[in-house]
Amino acid sequence: MNQFAMLHITDSEYCFPVSENEIVIRLRAAKNDLVKVWIIYESKYQIGISQQKKLMEKELSGTMFDYYAIRLNLTDTRLAYVFYVFDGKDYYYFSEDGATKEYDFKKGYYNFFQYPYINRADIADRVEWLTNAFFYQIFIDRFCIGDAYKDMDYINLRWGDIPNPKSFAGGDLKGILNKVDYIHKLGFNALYLTPIFKSISNHKYDIIDYFEIDRHFGTKEDLKKLVKTLHEKGMKIVLDAVFNHVSELNTMFADVVKKGRQSPYHDYFVIRGDYPTKDPLNYEVFASCDYMPKWNTSNKKVQDYLISIAKYYIEEFDIDGWRLDVSDEISHDFWRRFRKEIKSVKKDAAIIGENWHNASNYLKGDQYDSIMNYAFTKAALDYFAYDKMDAEAVSNKLNDILARNSDTVNDMMMNLLDSHDTDRFFSEVHKDKIKLKAALCLLYLFPGSPSVFYGTENYTEGGYDPDCRRCMDWDKASSKDNDIIPLLQKLSEIRNKCRFVFEGTRIYSSEDKKLLCMERHGEKSCAKLLINMTNEPGMDESIPVEARSFRLFVDGGSVI
Repeated sequence: MNQFAMLHITDSEYCFPVSENEIVIRLRAAKNDLVKVWIIYESKYQIGISQQKKLMEKELSGTMFDYYAIRLNLTDTRLAYVFYVFDGKDYYYFSEDGATKEYDFKKGYYNFFQYPYINRADIADRVEWLTNAFFYQIFIDRFCIGDAYKDMDYINLRWGDIPNPKSFAGGDLKGILNKVDYIHKLGFNALYLTPIFKSISNHKYDIIDYFEIDRHFGTKEDLKKLVKTLHEKGMKIVLDAVFNHVSELNTMFADVVKKGRQSPYHDYFVIRGDYPTKDPLNYEVFASCDYMPKWNTSNKKVQDYLISIAKYYIEEFDIDGWRLDVSDEISHDFWRRFRKEIKSVKKDAAIIGENWHNASNYLKGDQYDSIMNYAFTKAALDYFAYDKMDAEAVSNKLNDILARNSDTVNDMMMNLLDSHDTDRFFSEVHKDKIKLKAALCLLYLFPGSPSVFYGTENYTEGGYDPDCRRCMDWDKASSKDNDIIPLLQKLSEIRNKCRFVFEGTRIYSSEDKKLLCMERHGEKSCAKLLINMTNEPGMDESIPVEARSFRLFVDGGSVI
C-alpha cells in the first residue's frame, strides 16, 4: 500500500458539513491501491460507546489518486473518526498518525481525526438558483443595437466586421432587452454581462465611474427595465465587478496625480513615492497596463467604497449577483467582508470569482460561492481540440477537478467552453461541428452551471481577444438550418427534467478506452452521456457509439 499517497484534511474539501447534522468525509489514496475503505466513527465524548463502521464508496478516480467518500447523518456532531482500509493483502488503520496495523481506540483522543462541532455559520450555503442556472454571457458592445436614437458617432466598426482593440460596434442594454425572448427560448435562465459602467473602452474593464452606466450602453432606467423583464420571466442577471483596478481617469486617482501625498486618496492605491509616475512606473497596475491603477483593497476606506458599489446595484436595481474580475489578486480579507455585506442585503446573491486556477481557499463558504471554471475549459480543449488527452485521461482530469472542492461548491461552479477572454471554442476545434455539439453536452451534464458565450449557437468563430468578441450574427440566429439552437434547448430541457445533484456523479472511460462516459443522478431523473472522439466505434457495456459521435440518455432512453 502506498501510504504516502493517502491524505485526509479535516475542515476542508475532504471534510465538510452540508447541514446541521450531515457531514461529507473523503479520503484520498493512490489510484487502484485500495480494495475497500471503511470509516469508523463515534462521538468524541462517547469513545467506545457509540462507535459505528461504514463502507465508503470510490466517488472519484483521477490521474494519480482515488477519492473515497461518505455522507454521515449524525445525532451528535462532535465527530471522531479513523479510516480502516484493505489493500487486497493487509488491513490498516489511518489516523492523524498515518497508516498503522494497530489502533488504540481508548487513547484515540490523541490522534483520531475530528470535526469538533457543526456550527451553522460554518456550513457553506448553497445558492439554489445558481445550481440550476444556464448562463448566457454577453459582451455588450457586440451583441445587439437596441437604441436607434442614441448618438452613433462613437461607432467605428461596421456590424459583422472583424474587431480590433479599439472597435466600437454599438451594442447596448436596449439591444439585450429586445432579445430577452430569444435568449429565454434558447433555454437560458441567467445572463452574465461584461461591465456596464462608465469607461472610455469598448470592454469597460477600465472603469471611470462605477455609479454611472456608460452612455454607449444606455441609462439606469434601461438597466432597471432589463432586470425587471428578466425577473418577470424567472431569469437572473449577474454583473461584472471590476474591483482589482480602475481607470486612471477615475476622479480619485486623478486627484492623487495632481496632489500626490496631499491627496486623501493616495493610500487608496499602491504607490511607491509621493506622486504616481509612469516612467518609471511606481504604482501597482492591472497586468502591465499603466492606465489601470490597482486599488489598495487592504485599505478599509477602499473596502467601504467598493462594497458600497456592489450593494448599490443590488438594492437599487435588484441584480442577482456579481462576477468578480481578477478576484485572485484581491485579499481574502476583503472578500470575507464583501461576502458578509452582500449576503446581508440579498442572501441568494451569487458571488462568482474569476480565478483561472485552483481556488479552493476562496471556496470554503466565507468568500465566493463559485468561480469561472477554466480548469474545465482546459480539459475540454485538451480532449476535443488539442488531442492531448484520450477518454481515460480526460475522465481522470475531470474527476481531479471535482476533487478540489466540496459537493456544495461543485454544484455551483460556472463551467464554460470559452469566454470574452479566450479563443472561440469552435475555432479551437477547427470548426468541427460534431466536436462543438459533444462539448456542449459535456458542459451541460458536468456538475455546476453551464455558461455559453453569445454566438456559440451560430457557430461563431474567433481567435484570442479581441477576435473572440465578434458581432452577433442575427441572420444565422434566425436560420432554419441552425442545429445548435435545438441542441441547447434540448440540453436545458434535460437539466430541468433531471434536476442533477453532485452526489452519485460518475465520470469514467469505457473498457475499450474509446468512450468518455458520464453518469448523473438527479432529484427526478438520471442521465448518461457517451462521447466517442476516436475514428473507430466504441462500446460501453451494451451501448455502441459510432466513431466521432455522442449519445445522451435520460432514464435509459436515448434522447440525443
